Amino acid sequence: MTRKKILVTGGSGFVGSHLCDRLLQEGHEVFCLDNFFTGQKQNIVHLLSNPYFELIRHDVTEPFFIEADEIYNLACPASPVHYQYNAIKTMKTSVMGAINMLGLAKRIKAKILQASTSEVYGDPKVHPQAEDYWGHVNPIGERSCYDEGKRSAETLFVNYHKQNQVKIKIIRIFNTYGPRMHPNDGRVVSNFIVQALQNKDITVYGEGDQTRSFQYVDDLVEGMIRMMASPDSFTGPVNIGNPNEFTIRELAERVIALTGSRSKIIKLPLPSDDPMMRQPDISLAKKELDWSPKTQLDEGLMKTIEYFRSVI
Repeated sequence: MTRKKILVTGGSGFVGSHLCDRLLQEGHEVFCLDNFFTGQKQNIVHLLSNPYFELIRHDVTEPFFIEADEIYNLACPASPVHYQYNAIKTMKTSVMGAINMLGLAKRIKAKILQASTSEVYGDPKVHPQAEDYWGHVNPIGERSCYDEGKRSAETLFVNYHKQNQVKIKIIRIFNTYGPRMHPNDGRVVSNFIVQALQNKDITVYGEGDQTRSFQYVDDLVEGMIRMMASPDSFTGPVNIGNPNEFTIRELAERVIALTGSRSKIIKLPLPSDDPMMRQPDISLAKKELDWSPKTQLDEGLMKTIEYFRSVI
């Protein structure tokens, strides 16, 4: 195989660090770009001694120059706690980050993948969600800095492709969990596991009958790599997620059972603009990438619980 030079923005984050691991295992040279707003050095500290790994502290809202064959653009806070903390910065990261990375890809003729999100579907009126659904998003809601930022990034990608022939790939990532999630990022899997391990009350919103589909991080990384390797004519967007759907209450009960916790489930009022259902239609990923998730919920949760046991 040819060793490629690959730039990963947001490479010290939860998903980015797993992607860096995998790309290095495959024999590539990896440049990990991160400003450490939500990324953590401990996620990639085990890679620092690898001569083919380079860590660069940089913010994607500022231009960046490097020679690379491929770019994975993952930089953006992805949990409500973090992206609502500085909504303007979140929007700038999605939009300016896309412009800077697309400009770089155009100059150096690199192929570039955008990590978009199922949040582009908003609170969907269609179930499950396929790629041709346009979404139902509140442009001035609590979550809009993230939703609309990612929607704008997709627009930029498509237009750089049409106008400047940049080779693009767009994936829409559905709820993902696994080791190296931020312990207090407010995402439901990490919240429940941390609460359960400390025998604290587990908080569900409303009746806990909202549904989510949870994919294990290794399945997502596999999907990303297959998407990057797919023919240039296939630009996406393509859903990458696990179509098995669970209610939030079911998730809480499983976490309690798997951790052997004494936690009780308590109910809080629903936050605004929280989607009631989220489930990917992955028939396009199956057809074009021969991809479907391999890790089922209990197996993935056990690995994630072991990780959190070691860090808290």
